[in-house]
Amino acid sequence: MVLSSLCFAQGNIRGTVKDSTGKAAPYATVSLKNKASNAIVAYTTTADDGTYTLAFPQGQHPDSLAVEVRSMGYKNQVKGVTSTGTVDFVLQNAVNQLQTVVIKSSRPVLRVNGDTLSYKVSEFANPQDRTIGEIIKKLPGITVAADGTISYNNKPISTVYIGGDNLLDDKYSIATNTIPQGVVDQVQVLQNNQPIKALQNKVMSDDVALNLTIKKGAKLQVIGQETIGAGLPGNYDVELNAMLFKDKYKAINYLNGNNIGYDLTQDLLSHNSNDYMQRIDNSVPPAVLSLGPVSTPALAGNRYLFNQAGILNLNNLVNLNKGVQLKLNAYYLHDTQKQDYSQGTTVFLPNDTVHYSETQHNRYVPDIVHAEFTLNVNQDKIYLNDALLMDANRSAWNSDLNTNSSLVGQNFKDNAFSFSNEFNLIKSFKSNYVIQAYSYFSHTAEPENRVIQPNFNDSLFNHRNPYAQLIQNVNVPTWYTHNYFSFKIPGNVMTKSFRAGFSIQSQTLTSGLNVVQNNNSVRLESDSAVNHLNWMKKKAYTELAFDIPGDRLKANLTLPLIFQQINYSDTTYALNKSLTRLYVNPQFRMKYQVGAENYLNLLYNYRNQVGTIEDIYQGEILKDYRTLQANSAELTLQQTQQAGFGFNYRKALTLLFASVNVIYSHTSANQIASSRISNSLQERVMLPYANSTDSWLFSGSVSKYSIALSTTFSGGIQWQSSRSVELQNNALLPFNTETESLSFGADTKVTDQINFSYKATGIQTASHSAADVSAFHVDQLQQQASVNYNPMDELQCKLSGEHYFTRQQGDPDLKYFFADASARFRIKSWKTGLELSAVNFLNVKTYNALYLSSNTLTTSSYTLPGRIVLLKVQFNL
Repeated sequence: MVLSSLCFAQGNIRGTVKDSTGKAAPYATVSLKNKASNAIVAYTTTADDGTYTLAFPQGQHPDSLAVEVRSMGYKNQVKGVTSTGTVDFVLQNAVNQLQTVVIKSSRPVLRVNGDTLSYKVSEFANPQDRTIGEIIKKLPGITVAADGTISYNNKPISTVYIGGDNLLDDKYSIATNTIPQGVVDQVQVLQNNQPIKALQNKVMSDDVALNLTIKKGAKLQVIGQETIGAGLPGNYDVELNAMLFKDKYKAINYLNGNNIGYDLTQDLLSHNSNDYMQRIDNSVPPAVLSLGPVSTPALAGNRYLFNQAGILNLNNLVNLNKGVQLKLNAYYLHDTQKQDYSQGTTVFLPNDTVHYSETQHNRYVPDIVHAEFTLNVNQDKIYLNDALLMDANRSAWNSDLNTNSSLVGQNFKDNAFSFSNEFNLIKSFKSNYVIQAYSYFSHTAEPENRVIQPNFNDSLFNHRNPYAQLIQNVNVPTWYTHNYFSFKIPGNVMTKSFRAGFSIQSQTLTSGLNVVQNNNSVRLESDSAVNHLNWMKKKAYTELAFDIPGDRLKANLTLPLIFQQINYSDTTYALNKSLTRLYVNPQFRMKYQVGAENYLNLLYNYRNQVGTIEDIYQGEILKDYRTLQANSAELTLQQTQQAGFGFNYRKALTLLFASVNVIYSHTSANQIASSRISNSLQERVMLPYANSTDSWLFSGSVSKYSIALSTTFSGGIQWQSSRSVELQNNALLPFNTETESLSFGADTKVTDQINFSYKATGIQTASHSAADVSAFHVDQLQQQASVNYNPMDELQCKLSGEHYFTRQQGDPDLKYFFADASARFRIKSWKTGLELSAVNFLNVKTYNALYLSSNTLTTSSYTLPGRIVLLKVQFNL
C-alpha cells in the first residue's frame, strides 16, 4: 500500500474512453472524486481520440479515489483507481436516450485539460465576425478592455501565442485585430503559464496566456484579408496584409492607411509594459514638456479623431531547430492628427475660486520607427533570450491657443531615441540545479523644444515688455545597465533561489528658458531658469527567494536586501549632495487551489522608493504654458505597502466564471507638491512635508454562457476610494475621492439569422474635502447596442448605437447618441465582398464632457468629424 502511494506521488491517472463499438468518445467529462465525500478533486474532458489525463492530488491515497465518466447518450460509469494509474472505460448506450437526440452543436464546446481551457471558435462565430478579436470578446470568462487588453476571469493575460509560438510578445492586439477568425480552430486559455521550459515545475507562475490553434488547411498557404475603401467626405481606408502560420515560419505583415479616425497606434500598445519596467528596474524619464493638459474624450477613436495615418508593420518568426527561434518585429508609422477643443477649468479653494478657459487648434505629426531583433532558445535544459531594440520618435506639435482671451501660438518638437539589449541565460543541470545570468543595458535621449509666441504673460517673463518668443529646451540623456546572477536549488516541495546583482544609472538634465526679444536678441528669462544637473544612481543587491510550485499550493516569497547610493550636483546652484540607503523590499504571493476549479490569491509587498532626477532640479522649467515648476527639497523618499486578496470561481461544465478582488495600498512620503494657482499660471514646487495616501479597490466580475438562450451574460462591479493631501495656495487640503462603477452585458444569438449585443456601464465619481471646499458628484451612463441581421448567406446587415449620459448637479445634463449602420454583400464566385457603411449617420458634430479630480472640475468641448460614408471592397488572398 505504501508502494502504491509512492507510485502516485508525482504521477498522473490516464486512460481511454470508448463506446461499445470501440470508437473513441471525445468530449466526455472525466472526474476524479473522493469516495467518502463524493467531492470532485480533479476534472478534465477527453480528447478527440478519447484519451484523458488527470493529475493525481498530493496527500491522497489511491484507494480513497474513484474516476467517473459522463457523456451525453451513454450511461455514467465509475471505477476505482488502479495501482498502475491506468483506468479505461467502455461506455454503454443509455436505454432511455435516443441516439438522434445527441446534437454536439447544440452547445459551445469548452474542453478542460489540466490548466488549459479550449474554446471552439466556430461555436461562437457569426457571419459578421471578421477577426479573431471579435470572437474573443464573446467568450465566457474573457473580457476585452477598450484599449484591447484581454483578461481571463479579471486577470490580464501575459501574451497571445499563435500555434504555440510567441510572435508578438505583449503587443498582441496586432494578432487579435488582424488574424481572420476563420483560420483559428480553438482559443486556448493557459493558466499557470510558465513559458521557460527550464523553470517549469521549479518556480511559481500564476500568469495566464492565450494560444490560438490554427486549422491545418490554413497552415499551408499565405493568408490575406484585404480591404480597400473610399467614401465621403474625402475618406479612405486601406488594409493590405499577408500572414503565414506554418510550424517553421510565422508572419503577420501589413500595410494600413486611413483617415476615418482609426488610431493605428492602438495595435502597437504594449499591454504588459509595467511588468517589463519592473524586470529591467529602470525609471525611464517621460517627456517633460507639453502644449498643456488635454483631456481625451471617453469615446472610440473613430468618433473624435481627425487623422491621416499610415503604417508598415512587419512581424516574422523562424523556427530554426527544435526550440531555437529568430524573430523580427518592426514598424514605421506616420500620422497627421488635428484637434479642435475648448476647455474650462475651475479650481475650488477654501477662500477663493480660480477659473481659466482655453481654446486650442492643434496639429500633431508623429514619425515613429521601432525595430526589435530576438534570438530565443527554449529547451528543457537551457533557455537563452537576447533582444536588441531600437526606437526613434520624431514628433511635432503646432497649436493656436486662446487662453483667458489672450492669443498664443505654440510649436513643440520632441525627438526621442533609444536603444537597448536584454540578455537572459538559464541553464538546468543533471543535479536539477539551475543557474541564471542576466544583463541589460540601454541609452535614451529626448531633446525637447517648445516655442511660445508672442508676448505671453510678459509681466512675468519679460518685465512687462513685449517680446517675440519664449523658448523652453529640455533633455535628459540616460545610460543604464542592470546585471545579476542567480542560483536555484529545486527540492521536492520548494525551490530556493539566491541572486546577486547591480545596476547603474547615469543622467544629465539640461534645460533653459530663453526670451527672444523683438530685435532677435536672446537672454535667459532669469538666473533661475537654467539647469545642468548631473545624476548617478548605483545599486547593489542580494536576494533570497522561496518558491512552492505545487499543484494545489503555489507560493513565492522574495527577500531582497538593497544597498543604494545616489549622487547629484548642479554647479549653477552650488548643489552637491548624496544619499545612501540600505533597505529591504519583501514580496509575497500565494495561489491556493480550494477546489477542482476554484482558487484563492494572496499578495503583499513592501517597497522603498527614491525619487528621480525630475524631483530635484532647482531651475525653473515651464512644463506647459501655465505650469512653472522647480524644486527646493531633498530627494523624495516613499514607502509603499500593498496587500490584496482574490477568489476565482469557475464551473466549466455550466460555463460559469466569477472573481472577487480586494486591494489596499498605503504610501507615505517625506515631501509634498505645493502649488500656487492663479488665473494665468500654476507654479509648482516640492516642499519637505511628510504626508501619505491610502486607497482601497474592490472589484468583482461574473460571466455565464446560457446554453438554452445561446447568450453570454457578463457583469462587473468596482468601488475605489483614495485619500490624499494637497498643498494649494498655502492651504493644506485633505481629499477623499470615490469612484463606483457597475456594468452589465449580453451577447445573444437569437436565431441563425439574428444576433444581438448590449452593454451598459454606470460610473459615479465623488470628491470632497474636510476643508471648506465644495463637494462634487459626476454621474455617467454609457450604453452600447448592436443588431446583426443576415437575410441570406451572401448579405449581412448591422445596426449599432452608443448613448452617453452625464449629470453634474447644477449643470444641464449631457446626452449624446451615435448610430452606425453597414451592409456587406459577398460575391462567392469572385471571393470578394462589398461593404457600405455609415459611421455616425446622425452627424453628431460636437461632444461635451466633465472631468473631476480632487477640487478641480474641467468642462471640455470637442469638435467631431461627423458622418462618414464608406464603400469597401474586401477580398482574400
